[in-house]
Amino acid sequence: MADLSQTKNPTALSPARATPPGVLAGAIAPTMLRLAWPTVVVLVVQTLVGVAETYFVSFLGTNALAGVALVFPVLMLMQMMSNGGIGGGVSSAVARALGAGRRDDADALVWHSIVLAAGLGVIFTAAAMAGGPALYRAMGGTGPVLGAALTYSAIVFAGSIPIWIVALLSAALRGAGNVKVPALVILAGVFILLPLSPALIFGWGPFPRLGVAGGAAAVIVYYLVAVAMLIGFLRSAGCPLRLRITPLSGRLFRDILGVGLLSAIGTVQANLTVAFVTAAAGRFGRDAIAGYGIASRLDYLQIPILFGLGTAVVTMVGINVGANQMARARRIAWIGAAIGFGITETIGLLAATFPYGWLGLFSSDPAVLSLGALYLRTVAPVYGAIGLGMTLYFASQGAKHVLWPVLSGTARMIVAAFIGWVAVARFGASLATLFAIVALSAILFGSITSVAILAGAWGRRPRGAAIPQSDPVAAARAGS
Repeated sequence: MADLSQTKNPTALSPARATPPGVLAGAIAPTMLRLAWPTVVVLVVQTLVGVAETYFVSFLGTNALAGVALVFPVLMLMQMMSNGGIGGGVSSAVARALGAGRRDDADALVWHSIVLAAGLGVIFTAAAMAGGPALYRAMGGTGPVLGAALTYSAIVFAGSIPIWIVALLSAALRGAGNVKVPALVILAGVFILLPLSPALIFGWGPFPRLGVAGGAAAVIVYYLVAVAMLIGFLRSAGCPLRLRITPLSGRLFRDILGVGLLSAIGTVQANLTVAFVTAAAGRFGRDAIAGYGIASRLDYLQIPILFGLGTAVVTMVGINVGANQMARARRIAWIGAAIGFGITETIGLLAATFPYGWLGLFSSDPAVLSLGALYLRTVAPVYGAIGLGMTLYFASQGAKHVLWPVLSGTARMIVAAFIGWVAVARFGASLATLFAIVALSAILFGSITSVAILAGAWGRRPRGAAIPQSDPVAAARAGS
């Protein structure tokens, strides 16, 4: 097969011209890290801003802290679905289109992404308004805790559409290999949220004191600014993609949703797992909710690292799959998985050894600290399994084969959410037992995903991949 990275005099549609250097040939790890680091750095900073918001909210008392903890899994569901679920489908579709030399399709996918974002944003807003109260009660929210949860939820989910638009437009750019502009947009959020969030929470200067609502309002202000920034860039001459209104195509929607829907199911499963575990922990009282909530924030702190690494893996795997370089695509997946495992396992071992270094940032209540430390000492040592599984999940998005990673997420959900809930609710299991079940589910997630890919889960060439001239039978079938 010809090496597409060495094509002479590339045309506007040539993968060599349309893809970032080092993706189709050359050392894998340096290219991966070059594509990943801008996203990792700014997402870690953004997550730390979220941690700072939790810190600000903690001054409002345990009721406010527990209320925000109830909303957090639902908000993360939407953000993970928009970024890693449907957003993963967008990145994969754009990368495969560019790898196969279909630049017009890559450009059209941008407009299709905006249409999807608007529709899904409306759905999330309506669902949060209609189902939020019952959900937060089921998760253990009552009295002032439920009131804080409903206040925060109503405001933050009113801005679902801009949250979705920012996620999908950023995903399209990352699929084209442009990681710097989405990173700069996220970095802008630091300068908006860090001063605005406490100003609105506590009523600094000319701002009203909004309490919990202030944190949610600051988030929406940022996303509105981010939408304007991304659309402005996508209309500029220097953008690798071009935003323009195009006729809607079922084929392009299928190209996104063929990966995105299954990936979205995976994010739903992950967040249902968190929601059920939160609800099970809530049966042990307010301190357990707060302790588990601040401890599990460290789980979410790893998401930006894995997402930044994963978006690089999606782009590199997708472009190589589009160019029919499957052996290189698999090497990219396993190198990324090794990096993901190493980073997350290191974080986990440090957290298990020094749990109060993290927990003490948010609370000084001995009961809250004790329960949070129990979680970190039990679950954090297996963070590496989550890092392994998540990186291979992103690689499978690029390959357009996400069924097995989603099924491994199903197994994780069954064990952690359902078995964990039943163990507590029906059999009176202790909090330590619940956390041990959560740790077991993480091991299953990483193991099943790894074994499936080793066993050949990427066996078939995805539709739309380039077909080498040396394969006349495949070329004839593709043209029929």
